[in-house]
Amino acid sequence: MAASTPTKVEFYFDVVSPYTWFCFEVLCRYKPYWNMDLVLRPFFLGGVMKATGNKPPMTVASKGMYMQKDLLRNADYFGINIKLIDDPYNVLVQKGSLKAMRFLTSINLHCPVYLENVSRELWQRIWSRGEDITDEDSFKLAAKNAQMNEIDIENCLKRMDEPETREALKKTTEEAVDYGAFGAPTIVVHAKEGPELFFGSDRFPLIAQLLKEVWKGPFPEQKNSKL
Repeated sequence: MAASTPTKVEFYFDVVSPYTWFCFEVLCRYKPYWNMDLVLRPFFLGGVMKATGNKPPMTVASKGMYMQKDLLRNADYFGINIKLIDDPYNVLVQKGSLKAMRFLTSINLHCPVYLENVSRELWQRIWSRGEDITDEDSFKLAAKNAQMNEIDIENCLKRMDEPETREALKKTTEEAVDYGAFGAPTIVVHAKEGPELFFGSDRFPLIAQLLKEVWKGPFPEQKNSKL
């Protein structure tokens, strides 16, 4: 019996969000196991927040305090090495991720084969090592660690501020909002009945149910090694 056509699953992400990193890694781990076509869609979380009137959790004191413990619990559960940021408002809100998401959009447009690994490198920089994700040298190092060659790196850096790249990032962000996104991670499963939106890094059992697949926890191979 022929295998059914994989279900398209769009993953809208911004590397400023640690919960999105958890979701990213789990979906990548499940690619060999679930009958899905996982499509990575870099968007700008700040734009989503502005469009929907949402606010970063850290701007609410009680949420910010809760997140510090919750991030470490989730990091242990998902097997990801997280280091809490000393000055989260400055790093996550004031500096933000717009340039990083433009760089990833440029990669997606011109060298998409590297998108997964460069995204992972940027998450590791900001959330594992407390390093910068706003300047060109940071992007070069992340791309180099993701095995991009110098020519492709320079090309993507040169084109990250071009109108085509800016418009592509804006369009992806608007598409996510049109689906109903209000934060990250946002996952859109294109089921037979139509697109279904899921928010958060704890919706995997529901996604599995929709895909008619099995959720086996964060490690489908039961190999728990922190990134």
